[in-house]
Amino acid sequence: MKNPEISSVPVTTEHVTIRSAKPFEAVRAALEAAVPLIDNAYVQLLAAGKVDAARDLLWKQAPLSIFGTRNHGQLLQVAGLQRRAIQYDIGNPLTASEMTRHVLSSALYAPIRVLLSEDHDGRAVFEYDRPKTSFGQFGDKDVDAVAGELDGRLREALVAAST
Repeated sequence: MKNPEISSVPVTTEHVTIRSAKPFEAVRAALEAAVPLIDNAYVQLLAAGKVDAARDLLWKQAPLSIFGTRNHGQLLQVAGLQRRAIQYDIGNPLTASEMTRHVLSSALYAPIRVLLSEDHDGRAVFEYDRPKTSFGQFGDKDVDAVAGELDGRLREALVAAST
């Protein structure tokens, strides 16, 4: 049996940090009020072959949605630490499909991971890798255009929640 072909390419990403003067819980509440949980009913529609209905449902959803969360602060309890830190998966299925139709590997970065944590002064901090640079590694003008739009929407939502 032949060995698999393995290749690797170094990638440069721009890491963004947004520090808020507001406390963690206030920023968390603002983000979750502005960016709703994704309505996953489109998944069942696609599974049933109802592509048009799924597309219609997706068009009616918010420009950005929360696909899921992980409470990393809670996880740190196993190391004896107390921190507030929530990782969000934020994106839009239509936006993802606009990129993956051109470069399937762009699915690696959709949805975008965003970390909301609390610094030592009690202030909220967002961190994420800028979509334009994450998706830029694929060198595709169509993916780059969509990533640029996503970049703006994500930054706008996070700044608004921080203000």
